[in-house]
Amino acid sequence: MLFDTDVIIWALRGNNRAAKVIDQADRLKLSIVSYMELLQGARDKKDLRLVKAFLTDLGFHIVPLSENIGHRASIYLEEYSLKSNLGLPDALIAATAAENEMVLSTGNAKDYRTIAEVELKVFRP
Repeated sequence: MLFDTDVIIWALRGNNRAAKVIDQADRLKLSIVSYMELLQGARDKKDLRLVKAFLTDLGFHIVPLSENIGHRASIYLEEYSLKSNLGLPDALIAATAAENEMVLSTGNAKDYRTIAEVELKVFRP
């Protein structure tokens, strides 16, 4: 399962529902885009170490970008950015899920619902 950035943030903040969703997944995947968003959101070096330790300790695999992911994300932006709240990071995360045939666990389903190729597992904090 590919996790959206928000689920990881909720888990880091101690949300039990987010932790349960992560614990129930058989494979823990994170787009490099989400990883970079988490790093960017760190307030200091302690936060940065906490994020990295959390992902490492749980065994998250970081999924890199590829040419196909970039191409698919550009198509998603062309098709959906004017109709919905889809931005560049979300387009890349959605394309990562679609290209790798992974379910996307997110609390921001409204950002992805218009993309038929992406199967969602909606998380409610």
